[in-house]
Amino acid sequence: MADPAQLIQKIRATLAPCSLGDWPTPLERAAALGRAIGVAELSVKREDRSSASYGGNKVRALEFLFADAPPGTIFVTLGGTGSTHCLATAVHAAAAAGRAVLAQFPQPETPASRAVASACRERAALVVHARARGLLPLAVLDAWRRAGALGPRRWIPGGGAHPRAVVGHLLAGLELAAQIASAPDAIVLPLGTGGTAAGLALAVTALGWPTRVVGVRVAPRLVANRWRTMRLARAARRLLADRGVPLPAPRSLDLVDGVGQGYGHPTPEGDAAERLASEHGLTLDPTYGAKAFAFLMGRATRDVQRVVFWHTFAAPVSEPEPAP
Repeated sequence: MADPAQLIQKIRATLAPCSLGDWPTPLERAAALGRAIGVAELSVKREDRSSASYGGNKVRALEFLFADAPPGTIFVTLGGTGSTHCLATAVHAAAAAGRAVLAQFPQPETPASRAVASACRERAALVVHARARGLLPLAVLDAWRRAGALGPRRWIPGGGAHPRAVVGHLLAGLELAAQIASAPDAIVLPLGTGGTAAGLALAVTALGWPTRVVGVRVAPRLVANRWRTMRLARAARRLLADRGVPLPAPRSLDLVDGVGQGYGHPTPEGDAAERLASEHGLTLDPTYGAKAFAFLMGRATRDVQRVVFWHTFAAPVSEPEPAP
């Protein structure tokens, strides 16, 4: 096994991502919360603290997806009205001397999704809304066309689901080697478009860990599935191999269902997880984090005692008031 710190340095030197985040993100022990759910050792990987501008797990992806973009680039992407990927793209486009155009479909309203939607409207150069999810392709075409009038365009896949973006999440997994004494039994995270889980699957294999990567499905099966996630992992591995950074083939991940009524719809189990986490100072969102943490509260984790929970959600940061 290669030294994780050296491997991180080599990957960054090879792919030359831009700089958007603050690395490594903290790994925090959550002993009291762990006791509340019957887990002997619970740690939380604070991806929500990846940037003071706006955090969350998508910052890692965008460092690689924004790389080499010329100043003035218009980054075009898609997601739900409460999409943290859309918001992260809009916020961090400015750090890459660009702007963002978003195509969005409606999702159920919650306090978290309303706050994200409002921030997207404030930060993006343009938001094109589809009146129904089935009309999203037309909204994407309209957004792409209208972005062309603003400057040179670059497409950013929904959720950042691209092999280059997966490499960013691989680096997140490699960070754990310096933050934890020994391999955890499991890493638990929400599974949407699959990029984060793909990167973690690569990381635990590269580290030689027996750790289970457990993705809790929070999006429709067409988008959130094992085949698509592992395809992303294998594509990222080929990308690195072609650039002289070989990695072992990733093991598959465990996938459990947590979507409930549908994407963005809160579930009773997620609501209970959100309340419990809040009592211990951890803010979860109903679309992703609460559904993933609900898995930890179930009986399914009785066979794992050392768990890392991947905390991906960051609340929007208000823009500072202009100086008088």
